[in-house]
Order: sequence, then C-alpha cells, then structure tokens
Amino acid sequence: MSRVDHRMRAPGLKWALTLLLTIPYTTGCSFDVTNPGPVQDAQLNDPAAQQALVSGAGRLLSAAVGWVAYTGGVAALEVQGSGNITQFGVTLKQRDGDLAPEQAETDEHWQRSQAARWVSEESVNRMRDVFGADFSSQPLAAQALLYVGYSNRLLGENMCVAVIDAGPVQPRTVHFERAKAAFTEAIDVAAAVGEQEMGLAARAGRASVNAWLGDWAGVEADAGAVPQDFVYSIAYSDIELEQYNRIHWAGASSPFRAVTVWSTYFEQYYQDTNDPRTPWTTVDGFPTGDGSNVPFYRQMKYDSRTSPIRLSSGREMQLLLAEARLRAGDWSSATTIMNGLRGELSLPAASPADLTETWNLLRRERGAELWLEARSLGDIFRWQEEAVPGAHYQDLSGRDRCFPVGQSELDTNPNGGA
Repeated sequence: MSRVDHRMRAPGLKWALTLLLTIPYTTGCSFDVTNPGPVQDAQLNDPAAQQALVSGAGRLLSAAVGWVAYTGGVAALEVQGSGNITQFGVTLKQRDGDLAPEQAETDEHWQRSQAARWVSEESVNRMRDVFGADFSSQPLAAQALLYVGYSNRLLGENMCVAVIDAGPVQPRTVHFERAKAAFTEAIDVAAAVGEQEMGLAARAGRASVNAWLGDWAGVEADAGAVPQDFVYSIAYSDIELEQYNRIHWAGASSPFRAVTVWSTYFEQYYQDTNDPRTPWTTVDGFPTGDGSNVPFYRQMKYDSRTSPIRLSSGREMQLLLAEARLRAGDWSSATTIMNGLRGELSLPAASPADLTETWNLLRRERGAELWLEARSLGDIFRWQEEAVPGAHYQDLSGRDRCFPVGQSELDTNPNGGA
C-alpha cells in the first residue's frame, strides 16, 4: 500500500477502496482480493457499495494497529530490536526510544493511523447521506462507528497531539471525545439492529476512552456490563504482505528476526511465572537476531501471520474496574479483582501491602494483559501525567511515551502541526 496523506477528500477515499470493493471485512473475515480498478465517486453512493466502505476502514485500521503496536512496543520496551534496521526492522532511534517524526522513523505510523480515522469517519458520513433516516437500522452503520471509535482511540492513546484534517494542533483528548461519541452511537445502533457483539465492543471501547477523559463512573458502568470472556479483535491475513500481522512477521524467523524479548522485563518475568499472556521461546539454529549478536527470543503471543490483535476484552474491563477501585482508595477490592484474573490463568494470588504496591501490581497486570496490543505507551503516559502512586516495572527514563506529528503533516499542513 502506498503512502496516504490523511488530508484526502473524495479522491483519497476512492484510493483506499480500489483494492477493497470485494473484501467482506469482519473479525473472522476473508481477505480475498479482486482489483476492480478506479471507481467514480458517484458509484460510492450506491447502497450496495457501503460494505466496501466499511471494509476499507477496517483494513486501514488493522494496518495502523499493526504498525503502532510494533514500534510502540519497542518504545515501551515490550520487545526490542535484534536485527536489521530496514525492512520490518527497528531503526537505531526507535531502539533508543526516540520516536522522531521523519519518514524513515514514525511518519508512516502517523499517516496510516490518520488514514484509518479519516476513511472510517468519511464512511459514516457517506452512509448517513445514502441511508438517511434508515442509517440507524443498518448493521454496517454499527460496524463503521466502531471503526471510527477504535481508530480515534488508537490515535489518542499513541499520538502526542491531535491534528484533524489539516487543522491546528489540539490536545490528544480530542480523539477520545470523538471516539466516545462514535462508541455511544454504535451502542444505540447495535441495540436497534440486534448486534450484541458490536454493542459490547462499543461499550468496552467507551469504557477505555472514559478512563482518559476522567469519567470513572462511566468506566464502571460500561466495564461492568461486558462479560469477562468477551474478546473483540482486528483481523489479519496471509493473502499478501501488507495484511500480515506485522509483529509476528518481524520476528517469525522466516526470514526476519528483527525483534526480541531478550533484556526486557518480560524476559525474566515469563521465566519466573510462565504467564501465558507473555510467552516467548528460543528458535533452534537461530540463537541471535538477523545480522546481529543480540540473543533472539521470539515472542509467541502472535504465532502466525493471521493472528488477530485484540481491540477490547472483558479482561481489560476488569482491570479498568480495578483501577477505578484504586482511584477511590479501595486497594483491597482492586487486588481481589486482579487476583480473580490471575486465578483464571493458574497464576498465584498477589499480596500487595498498600495502595502504592497495588498500583504497581495494576501496572504489571495491564502490561502483561495488553502486551503488544498498541496500548502500553498510552497507559504509561496517562499514569505519569496524573502522577498516580508507584512506578513502572521497568526503567523507561529518556524514552518517548507518544508518537509525534508526522513529517508529512509538518511539511504540508498550513496550520502548522508542530
């Protein structure tokens, strides 16, 4: 997929759909591709074309999540570079936690994330025009609104600031406000069309953005309504390279051994606990990364090119409930919730002695639960900004905690972008 400037209007939307008009995109989707060639903008007003719009939004979101989860995982020391610094590799700056805006560093992440947001929002706008008063009775509308919510959450949790369609720099909370509005509408539409899974995904998404907006009563209301075994993921495919799970492929030893768990907190943590949330392994015959002497410990959370990446889960909701209890000073209840999650995995109960130790436990539990899901940088940032008690489980001093505005934005946005 070529680079996309997120400030595109209708021509950009047509670009995004050129390869997507025949892809049925769901969480258990097929990625068979037929390229129909360029389409006229008016053709996208056909009700039958709306599936393609939603498919395009979903595919762009999956690509953006893959890129941000991979490089953000390096910045947060969930993994680190062990091989080449070019294709599927980790640059020298990224290894140092320096998320610079240049094209070779993080501009791709900015562009892909903004494209996912723009296409999903434009899809919803077009569907409103096409369906009119019937918009809220369309299952596709619920799906499109979910993509609006999750693409904005991705940006809010990982980008340092918000820039909407070549506008001025705004606080990153703008993305959470947009996400909350989309998730709220998705809940209503999903209920109207009987799509329970979409409704739960929207409720879980809203709970996660409410945490950033400081609405902890809203967090508890939504998180408490999501079953603990609920999982909502974004799909990947092995049809073509662009659709692979990027984290898996970068360390699959087929041929890349570009990232390793070695010398991160999770290296020793997994050896000590055998926590199934953070698995890694060695690879016979390949003790080091490609082209390096760095020990190669392959992450195994994603064990294939088609491994999905979670966007929300009932287990995350339980951790949000634990955080709400902590913020209310009830560290005993928070510990009980976390130990319930640990017990499901046959891990021993934790016994923090006070509020600060319980905050440290929450950090570690969220770190393990959301490992390599494009969520950790955001958690680290918001806890630091709010100066909550305790400290992170590994030293991240001197490392960036968010992605900057991309160089393409800095070069072309007439309103600035710095």
